[in-house]
Amino acid sequence: MARPVQTPAEVLGIEPAGSYHRLLLRAPGVAAAVRPGHFATLAIGGRDSATPLRRAFSIHRADRVADTIELVFAEHGRGTRALARHRPGDTVDLVAPLGTPFPLADAPEAAVLVAGGYGSAPMFSLAEAILARGGKVGFVLGAASADRLFGVAAARALTPHVAVVTDDGSYGERGRVTDPLAAMIGTVGASVVHSCGPMPMLRAVTEIAVAAGARSHTAVEEAMACGFGVCMSCVLPVTGPEGTHRLVRSCTEGPVFDGTTVRWPEAGAPGTDPGSPPPPPTWPAPSASPSPSAVPRNPRRGVRA
Repeated sequence: MARPVQTPAEVLGIEPAGSYHRLLLRAPGVAAAVRPGHFATLAIGGRDSATPLRRAFSIHRADRVADTIELVFAEHGRGTRALARHRPGDTVDLVAPLGTPFPLADAPEAAVLVAGGYGSAPMFSLAEAILARGGKVGFVLGAASADRLFGVAAARALTPHVAVVTDDGSYGERGRVTDPLAAMIGTVGASVVHSCGPMPMLRAVTEIAVAAGARSHTAVEEAMACGFGVCMSCVLPVTGPEGTHRLVRSCTEGPVFDGTTVRWPEAGAPGTDPGSPPPPPTWPAPSASPSPSAVPRNPRRGVRA
């Protein structure tokens, strides 16, 4: 688990990235501790703001030399719309790094990284860490449409093994991220699959990975209000080491979990029987803004904020 720091973070830049925004922050004392899969929370507005709850975001990049971190987000609700209006020189209250990151082997390892939309944000630093250890990576990236993809060029700069799918076929192949996954596992000889996205996608990715003899590490999507384990809004049903069923906090024990330990039906990812309706898309679509009293959905994965 990370040891987070709370600090005023200066906005150095905010720029569009397809349907998303890239936010660069100067974050003293934070960047050196960031590992792939960690997340950050930001306070949006002051004490009199109508959005009192923090917003959680995956950390896309961390530069320990410049002492900066970079976040990627979409405008889905009041909080993220307010964040998008920030300009260089503004200050936001930052808590980071938070959560448990993706596990990394010391020895060379082959891995497939799977994500939809800007859920891919933490995957590029993860790929770089795997490659730096002498490993091999492949990517499977998907989105509803071409403008909602994130990081395709960055993935191709790291490896020739990149599969891209969109719901509408506007870029890459038409389909879901699960469609090319088994083939990609075979192509790179992966022993592990890392994924980031909504629960139905993570369950399907885990099932495909296990069937191929690979481990599955999933960054789950749960509502987070505090980010450090106090509010209990992000509890996740899992199976413990001795087969016991228990609830854990996604923000501290996760957000990265061994996919085989998550009790997917209770976590919002029921299986589908033959003849039943098709599963939901493998990435979240934009949704309406919540009521002011609602706990914000986690914008780390591209849902409501």
